[in-house]
Amino acid sequence: MSFSFFKPSRPKTPPEVVKAIKDSLLALDTKTIVEVKALEKAQEEVEKNIVTLRCMLSGDGEVEPNVEQVVLLATEICKEDVIALLIHKLPVLGWETRKDLVHCWSILLKQKVDSTYCCVQYMENHFELLDFLVVCYDNKEIALHCGNMLRECIKFSTLAKYILESASFQLFFKFVELPNFDVASDAFSTFKDLLTKHDSVVSEFLTAHYDEFFDVYERLLTSSNYVTRRQSLKLLSEFLLEGSNSHIMKRYILEVRYLKVMMTLLKDSSKNIQISAFHIFKVFVANPNKPREVKVILAKNHEKLLDLLKNLSGGKGSDDEQFDEEKELIIKEIQRVARLPHLDRK
Repeated sequence: MSFSFFKPSRPKTPPEVVKAIKDSLLALDTKTIVEVKALEKAQEEVEKNIVTLRCMLSGDGEVEPNVEQVVLLATEICKEDVIALLIHKLPVLGWETRKDLVHCWSILLKQKVDSTYCCVQYMENHFELLDFLVVCYDNKEIALHCGNMLRECIKFSTLAKYILESASFQLFFKFVELPNFDVASDAFSTFKDLLTKHDSVVSEFLTAHYDEFFDVYERLLTSSNYVTRRQSLKLLSEFLLEGSNSHIMKRYILEVRYLKVMMTLLKDSSKNIQISAFHIFKVFVANPNKPREVKVILAKNHEKLLDLLKNLSGGKGSDDEQFDEEKELIIKEIQRVARLPHLDRK
């Protein structure tokens, strides 16, 4: 005979969990909240429901997640527009709730229903949610959570392509120089992923928006902020010297204005920046099809350039020998250009 007066509560089904999340998120609407206590109660309810969602998506450490339940959760979350609610309510969620939500987000985006990533498809049908996440970098309370969510989105080429081509992409040039170091660093991580994760998408973007992109990017390379200069220069090497962007590189190294930027960075007080600048500068010099304007600049400044290069060392390690060989070849090429007759150096 059982003496238990309480029956164990029946676990909620995925549709019930999604409905509970939706109802609790809607209760956060400031129009319906009259008292602070009522808001706190609503936030507690959201927190509890998101914890339930996390357990169902990733297990509780003892029990593995049920695959069928996970599929049904993803389906219901899209069908009930809960994704939009979760994103728009981020600013009023508690820190732990946001942390759990970010964890759930990475799982939901990877979840296939039949052959479709249903949550990715939802975002494709609601691109404005990506704009919202980008703009959230202006809110330091949620910036890092939104950054994590954005980088999960960027793993999918359609979502990365939208951000690159949207007006909100231009905001990254501001966000990477925000005074809050953690937020600026996170924004740069997202910026980097946008420019390196999908070669063909990036190549198409740079081809279509070459002038406006590099006009703004030059400001990062010449920033007064050391971290910005160093990170942007390193990133430039990564996507400019990438094989699929060779046509962009060939165009870039024909332009005197960008050669001058690299020459300035060769004089930077930071050795790391000098070395990174050298690896792009050498492509300008080694180019067998240098335009006359580039030759003139190299010839006019050859003495200063040679002094800079002779004092530049690659540091210790196995790459040091290769660096010295490359440097020697570049020095010889600058000397050769300087001896060319009929160059107007005025």
